[in-house]
This record gives sequence, structure tokens and C-alpha cells, in this order.
Amino acid sequence: MLKQEEESLIHYLKKELEASLLRTDMLEKQNQELRQEVLHLKSQITALKAHENERKSMLWKKLQSFNEVTKNDVSQQKQQQQQHQHYLKATAEGKEPQLNSRPNPPISRPASTASPLHGEVKGTKLLPPPGPPPPPPLPSTTLVSLKSIRRVPEVIEFYRMITKKDTHIDTKKNHSTTSPLAFTPDMIGEIENRSSYLSAIKSDVEKQKQLITSLIKQVESAAFKEVSEVEGFMKWLDDQLSLLVDERAVLKHFPQWPEQKVDALREAASNYQNLRNLESEVLSFEDNPKEPLIKALAKMQALQDRLEKSVNGMERNKESMMKRYKNFQIPWNWLLSTGFLGQVKLSSLKIAREYMKRIAKEMKLNQSSEDNNLLHQGARLAYRVHQFAGGFDTETINAFQELKKAAMNGQ
Repeated sequence: MLKQEEESLIHYLKKELEASLLRTDMLEKQNQELRQEVLHLKSQITALKAHENERKSMLWKKLQSFNEVTKNDVSQQKQQQQQHQHYLKATAEGKEPQLNSRPNPPISRPASTASPLHGEVKGTKLLPPPGPPPPPPLPSTTLVSLKSIRRVPEVIEFYRMITKKDTHIDTKKNHSTTSPLAFTPDMIGEIENRSSYLSAIKSDVEKQKQLITSLIKQVESAAFKEVSEVEGFMKWLDDQLSLLVDERAVLKHFPQWPEQKVDALREAASNYQNLRNLESEVLSFEDNPKEPLIKALAKMQALQDRLEKSVNGMERNKESMMKRYKNFQIPWNWLLSTGFLGQVKLSSLKIAREYMKRIAKEMKLNQSSEDNNLLHQGARLAYRVHQFAGGFDTETINAFQELKKAAMNGQ
């Protein structure tokens, strides 16, 4: 009787332990997602502040340039008035007026760039926009295929086994960011209230009207097959808009400007470019055996963090982005799990391979008390990448088995 009670108690405790482990795993995952979300929001705020400061700095430079042109105009008008007074005085005295035989140089004005739709604008021949950049190369044979990825339950079991043994798992990291130099509201108000700035805006509205009208037609009729074409189109459009003193201030005088479509195009081009650059950085990464272990592991960990943050941020907003892109005839298939976004996720397998190989090599060469900590780091990153990419390919499974073998030999 007593033995049955003990067995039932043990069975009950096992169930409780399993439930606690599942809850702990779930809470850890939620905590990790929340931390990634906070980091993502902080990076967005920093990027927006930097962009706003850069825009205000450009605005200040353009305002100074406009002031110099205005001063030249005033000085030339004064010179002409002096010549006219000299002429009147000489005529009144009955003398032959000696005017300056050299005419005043014409005031230099920045020539407006033409729109690619029409033939000419104010005597300036219009050039067609540069063609979009070539599409990205076809995936090489080394690129992971979706069909070769499969779930490996052994990774999850190994991770749980390691985390049970190691009680000091997490080390919190403080992420500090330095706030960029901020312009005070008084300074901005002073800039915008200056009459020279308002005159420059009014001048651009009048002089660049035909250019902006042409750009409106270009944007409204734009349709693309590949997202790489969007990237090229937005580069050309931003070059055209950079001719304006202040893009927002000038374009708000044109109510027909397709602001929502331009914002969607700019968002798609920026997201695609960031993902493409990140994938290229991951696939070209090679571990340096001569680099200290802690530094090498931290570098790979940071690269994986950046990759997860970018991909997870896009996946959270994927549905709304795809809906908006469809409405504006912007390619959206690259956001699917079978598209470019899914391919970027699979690139994380290379980070996992390099990480596990480096730890397994270190454990074979140096048997020390730090092995448990290294083993935990390897198991944790392997688990993260396995869940993030949806499984392992054959090469990554081999690296995992090598890590597991090193762990068993070290016991």
C-alpha cells in the first residue's frame, strides 16, 4: 500500500515537473520576444531621430545657400541703382554718362531636373530615368533548399537536458544607446518662420510645378514585377525630390500627390534592401579560428540577434504590408515563407553551424570548468535557430551531432 502511494506521488511530481518545464520554456520564449520587440522599437526611434536630424541639417544648409543667393540679388540691385543715379546726375550736368560697359553677370539659378515623362521643361532636355538595378542573382547550389529542412526533436530534448543541469543560465545585458544631437523646438521655429525660407518654398512650388506634375503621373502609373525594380525606382524618385528645398513643405501644395503610394514604395524598397544586405552579411560570414573564443561567439550571437529582430519585425506586420502592397501594385510574394523572407530565415543555419563547430572544437581542445557554460550556450543557440528556421538541414544536423558528441565525451 505504501509503495503504491509512493509511486502515485512520484508520478504526480513528474507531471508537475513536466508542466513547470513547459511553462518555463513558454515564459522564456515570451520574454525573449518582448526583449526583441523593445530593441526593435528602440532602433526604430533612433533611426527616425537620425533621419529627422539629417533632414533638418540639410534644410539649414539649403536655407543658408538661398540666403547667399538673395544677398547677391540685393547687392546687384544696389549696384544697378547706383549706376542709374550716376547716369541721371551726369545727364543733368550735361556730361556724357560713362556707364560700365561690362554687363552684370546673370544670377545663377539651379537648373531643375526634368521629369522622365515629357520631352522638355523650360528648355532643359529630359532624360529617362535610369533603369532599375539588375535582379538579384539566382540562389547558388550552396543555398539551403526549403525541402531539405526538417524538424529535429533531438535538439529540443538536448536543450532541455542542458538547461536542467545548469542553474545559472541567463546573463542580462544592458543595451545603452546614445541619443543623437537634437535640435530644439525654438531653433526649428526660427528656421521655418524666416521669410527667406518661406520665399524659397513658394519659389519651388512655382518653378518645379511641371516637374512635380510629371512625377505624380509616374508614381500613379508605376507597376512592378520584382521588388528589386521598386528599389531602383525609389532611388530615382528620391534623387528628383532632393532638388526641392523642403520635400514635405513643397509637396503639401499639391493635393494630388500620391503620398500613401510613395510611402508604401519607400517602405518596400527599404525593407528589401535591409534584408538583402543582412542575408549577404550572414552568408559571407566566416569564423576566424585565431579570434578569441568569447569575442567570436559574441559576434555570431549579435548577428543572429539582428537577423531575428529584422525578420520577426516584418513577420508581425506582414499581413497589413501585403494588403497595402497589393492595392498599390507593389510586389508582395517576397514576404511569403516560400519567398525571399523565408530564404533569409534559412541563412541563420550558417550561424548555427559556425557557432556549434567552434564550441565543439574548443571543448575537445580544452577540458575545463567552463565547458558546462559553453555547452549551454551552444545548446541554446541551436535551439533558437532550430525554432526560427523551422528545422535543420543535413549539414547543420552534423554540426549538432558533433557538439553533442563533445558534450558526452566531456562528462
